Amino acid sequence: MTNPAERLVDLLDLEQIEVNIFRGASPQESLQRVFGGQVAGQALVAAGRTTESDRPVHSLHAYFLRPGIPGVPIVYQVERVRDGRSFTTRRVTAVQQGKTIFNLTASFHHPEEGSIEHQLPPRLDFPHPDTLPKVVDEIREHLGALPEALERMARRQPFDIRYVDRLRWTPEQLKDADPRSAVWMRAVGPLGDDPLVHTCALTYASDMTLLDAVRIPVEPLWGMRGFDMASLDHAMWFHRPFRTDEWFLYDQESPIAHGGRGLARGRIYDLEGRLLVSVVQEGLFRPYGAKDGTPAVSPQ
Repeated sequence: MTNPAERLVDLLDLEQIEVNIFRGASPQESLQRVFGGQVAGQALVAAGRTTESDRPVHSLHAYFLRPGIPGVPIVYQVERVRDGRSFTTRRVTAVQQGKTIFNLTASFHHPEEGSIEHQLPPRLDFPHPDTLPKVVDEIREHLGALPEALERMARRQPFDIRYVDRLRWTPEQLKDADPRSAVWMRAVGPLGDDPLVHTCALTYASDMTLLDAVRIPVEPLWGMRGFDMASLDHAMWFHRPFRTDEWFLYDQESPIAHGGRGLARGRIYDLEGRLLVSVVQEGLFRPYGAKDGTPAVSPQ
């Protein structure tokens, strides 16, 4: 039986069905919608498969347009927008049952030397992940036992997630909480040595907890929710090479939530404090019972 990390690698291993056209699996799970990070990760795989291996992706910009249907394959159509001397641009459209559910534009560039080099340090001296509990253990400690749905999710989860701050459960703990969250993450097993797999696995992970920062002031991150939420768009900038099966810190903040939407920004660092990736996402938040539509793609 494969472990969750191996299943993630399999999920990112798209089938090429025609020139510039790929097909990805969409597991049949209990989620009402396909996880947005899966679609983004698979779309980036499709784009990367049509570029030179010495040009890694340096940025992507994407929109979630419709909810993906679990259990139904997703077809990724790649448009070769540009193959320049320094940059390569790809546009990917994800289609399911004849409808576009997602689109992504990615730019690839071979890193250059001899130019400007600097980086702001992380905002805090964060504790080492080995000193922090796994999120499933923290939830189990609070609830006494994991609900069956969370047990199933924990068994499938391809990432070890450890929150820097203890989870908040009560109104008193939530009161005056800053819209910030930080988690350590790494794949639960080896992901091989293909840099594209590591990049796309981190793209998958980047959609897992980013909207936490929006929700922290109003409700517990785990347990009963008062809001249905959906990723609306997603942007990433890749600064340095990395391995997603090694620890990385995801520092997240929400500068504003207004009008049913919340903005979240994330910075991903390695254990040495080097900035690896920057992420920005806007999410839609609707109280359960709202009658003015259904959000598109659930991030969890």
